[in-house]
Amino acid sequence: MLYIPIKKPRKDKLSKVERRHNRTLARVRVVAEHVNRKLKIFRILAERYRNRRKRFGLRVNLIAAIINFELTIAS
Repeated sequence: MLYIPIKKPRKDKLSKVERRHNRTLARVRVVAEHVNRKLKIFRILAERYRNRRKRFGLRVNLIAAIINFELTIAS
């Protein structure tokens, strides 16, 4: 499902509920962006994949497992 922040209307302010919604959405979104960054460090998503297509899913899953392992140790 797609969640987008609420835009501020022209010459008006957002209500407290709308600002709170935007802030909680940003908190959830930043976690996903950090995981994307970590995947791109391995360069499998940042560049063109030049190996066998058959093993792409396996390699992405292995890298995701490494990142999940790091996240569980860090917390």
